[in-house]
Amino acid sequence: MGRGKSSSVEIIVVGNEVLNGEVLDTNSNWLAKRLYASGLHVRRITLVRDDLREIATAIREALRRGTEWVVTTGGLGPTDDDMTLQGVSFATRRKLTLNSEGLEMLRERYAKLYEMGVVRERELTPARLKMAMLPRGAKALRNRVGSAPGSLLKHGRSWIVSLPGVPSEMKDIYENEVEPLILRNAKRVYRYVGGLVVRGVPESTLAPLLSSVSKKSKLVYIKSHPKGIEAGRSVVEVIVHGEGSSEGEVEKLVESVLRELHDRVKRLMPDSIERIEVKSGS
Repeated sequence: MGRGKSSSVEIIVVGNEVLNGEVLDTNSNWLAKRLYASGLHVRRITLVRDDLREIATAIREALRRGTEWVVTTGGLGPTDDDMTLQGVSFATRRKLTLNSEGLEMLRERYAKLYEMGVVRERELTPARLKMAMLPRGAKALRNRVGSAPGSLLKHGRSWIVSLPGVPSEMKDIYENEVEPLILRNAKRVYRYVGGLVVRGVPESTLAPLLSSVSKKSKLVYIKSHPKGIEAGRSVVEVIVHGEGSSEGEVEKLVESVLRELHDRVKRLMPDSIERIEVKSGS
């Protein structure tokens, strides 16, 4: 399936804890689903350590590839190893400055935390002020769940979005601040996904058939997922992804391919063929 005319996205996950295996990265999976469902082209996911050079290099390389939306997660907090925005600064040559929007967000946040008894003082210490240091020209993105604001920076033809690593905070900022912007500004295609579960026919037998059907249209991508053996029978999930210029067009295309697959797989005498619904975003 070709990329079509959709905007490209790269996701950069920052954190030693992910690469050390201490924390399972669920952020990139969640973001990829949402971005794919919105009709964008997710071209790459990169994991880097809490290392300024690594972060800056990953961002710089994404920009050099002409990626239209670069989304980072992690590294926005108050500690010394939270250096994602410094990496953005290095990659774009935009000096970090105290962002007035971010500063006000932090004032409101710590005043609330003080009233709740979560912190002993409401003053913005140097560690707290660090979270309002954004690249020059960036817009602060409100964090309704935690403290560190997100950051949105337009750089040439690209947008750089920096989100916290805490999943609940990342999701809050993305849903409320970032996704509406993407839906308004990004080039998107319509997508539709459907699938079949085939029992009793191994993947190696299905492979030539799937290849033959997929070659008929560049707007369809067919992927098989072997699910092991149940009661002595192989189980294979076949997923059909389609994209087009209209919702009705792509749905019609995918349903047509699913019917053809069903008819052709049936000739292989499977034990069963079951239609399944597939969600590309949640």
